[in-house]
Amino acid sequence: MPESKGIVMDPRRFFFFLVISVIGFVTGEKINHQKSLSTPMILPLYRKTPNSSKFVQENFHRHLKEAEHRHPNARMRLHDDLLTNGYYTTHLLIGTPPQEFALIVDSGSTVTYVPCSTCEQCGKHQDPKFQPDLSSTYAALKCNIDCTCDSDNNQCVYERQYAEMSSSSGVLGVDIISFGNGSALEPQRATFGCENMETGDLYSQRADGIMGLGRGPLSIMDQLTDKGIISDSFSLCYGGMEIGGGAMVLGAINPLPEMVFSHSDANRSPYYNIELKELHVGGDRLKVNPSVFDEKHGTVLDSGTTYAYLPEPVFVPFKDAIMKKLSHLKQIHGPDPNYNDICFAGAGSDITQLSKNFPEVDMVFENGKKLPLSPENYLFRHSKVRGAYCLGIFQNGRDPTTLLGGIVVRNTLVTYDRQNERIGFLKTNCSELWETLNVPGAPSPAPTPSSSNSTIGLTPMLAPSGLPSYIDPEDFQVGLITFDMSLSVNYTDLEPHIDELAGFIAHELKVNASQVHLLNFTHKGNESLIRWVIYPAESDYYISNTTAKSIFSRLNEHRLQLPENFGSYKLLEWKVEPPPKRSWWARHFIAVIGGVVITLILGFTSVGIWFVWRRKQALNNYKPVGVGDVVQESELQPL
Repeated sequence: MPESKGIVMDPRRFFFFLVISVIGFVTGEKINHQKSLSTPMILPLYRKTPNSSKFVQENFHRHLKEAEHRHPNARMRLHDDLLTNGYYTTHLLIGTPPQEFALIVDSGSTVTYVPCSTCEQCGKHQDPKFQPDLSSTYAALKCNIDCTCDSDNNQCVYERQYAEMSSSSGVLGVDIISFGNGSALEPQRATFGCENMETGDLYSQRADGIMGLGRGPLSIMDQLTDKGIISDSFSLCYGGMEIGGGAMVLGAINPLPEMVFSHSDANRSPYYNIELKELHVGGDRLKVNPSVFDEKHGTVLDSGTTYAYLPEPVFVPFKDAIMKKLSHLKQIHGPDPNYNDICFAGAGSDITQLSKNFPEVDMVFENGKKLPLSPENYLFRHSKVRGAYCLGIFQNGRDPTTLLGGIVVRNTLVTYDRQNERIGFLKTNCSELWETLNVPGAPSPAPTPSSSNSTIGLTPMLAPSGLPSYIDPEDFQVGLITFDMSLSVNYTDLEPHIDELAGFIAHELKVNASQVHLLNFTHKGNESLIRWVIYPAESDYYISNTTAKSIFSRLNEHRLQLPENFGSYKLLEWKVEPPPKRSWWARHFIAVIGGVVITLILGFTSVGIWFVWRRKQALNNYKPVGVGDVVQESELQPL
């Protein structure tokens, strides 16, 4: 079955769809989905909390509570960010004992896979590779008539290749997969891929692999619904610009009355498509033929793609309509000179006020229902110019397919009702939506280690303490950054390599090794707990804006990649502090000394000039004795 692009590593210029089909897959006969036996699994997309519609939240909360009353729920946090990383990841546990992996949530992929310990052509990712030998419940999937076999006809294999020239291939195995310790649902045996080779973006990305939610026998959704564990439905809710958050629900929820649905034809293509008929910009309908949205694969939703891509007959009038509405803003170059991004300056940094400068866009479905898109659904922030934004909707090359990535459905609850062949949309605040559920048993963002011999107050943090979610160093001078991390390495083994570890951290944060210092080092059991501090460069009073932004991004998105001998790490807390306050004398010391030196120089110069002048005057006024008093001799008169 063809795949959509499952990863996005600067994906805006790549075409969406898979080049070749699956080489190997496993299939089984479908069984009737019994709704009464279904178990919804709820996985929160974890970020920060803004304001939201209480009515929608309470309704969603009530529907989930009803499902929870009948069946247990499985809950997980999702990490990373749609714009920074191009995806959201969820942490799945595989094997006995469980091995943890960060997998991209992808509704356009039909297989779940992680790097295998035997893979010599796999990149360096967030977590260690899967080790089948360490799992007592792992079993290789033996060659059979329902799969493609390896060259020795011994084991089932799979392969995925994507249009941006990345690929994944490996063997298929079966093991216990669980959705976190907070899950009341028992772990399930499932088939997944154990990678032996990665190329392209799959090789270089930080995420370990893919969690496939598409249509296909290897999809997590298909495997769970085939067993009657959950209903044939799942929902995604991505948070807003620079906030993230939200929830993912595996299993059916009762549709909310305010939800807008569009038909989704499963026989049309393997992708989740909708029947889009019109686009309106600022209330004005684009003059395009409705059939343009129905070409090739139609209009496709893909949670693994970051931006949106329109066919040329739609993109050109859409771009012109947007620019016509923004004549009061200044058009500028994009952040990357390699791309011709359409960007505008002068809109201000407050994203809650974007609707005052940018028009609303409406998607109109076949039934006449409208889904409004706010500016955050088609814009992304310019990374180099404050108060500037760029279009996150691009032309899809020469391909006539309309592709809607995650940016279009930010702060929108999207229900993929596969059983009833429809997809529903509901505008809401996804970040706050999950927070209002307040369901006991949800796992904390990170463990809070405490030990009698520990002197570090380790508190789970998601953003720098004491600061807003979006930190702009232009408004806040950064004096130093401290952060706590735990490493799954024994204290005695790690202690001799602390300086080496500091060097790796400095390299990952792109600062000088002299700026990274150890503040405290302790342990709890087999975990080492470390507190680090990052100082400004030796000659600087504060950390530069560019460096601070880079450090914020890498810490907030857990993007430190350390050698495997340091084990896996967890970032527990990080704080930002302004430069220390200095006394009047400390702040003006250089100016005072400079003033004194200049005063002395001017004083000595003045005295020297005066002395020279007086000397010159004295020389000019000097006369030899008798000069001017000479009397002309006269001839002596005779006596």
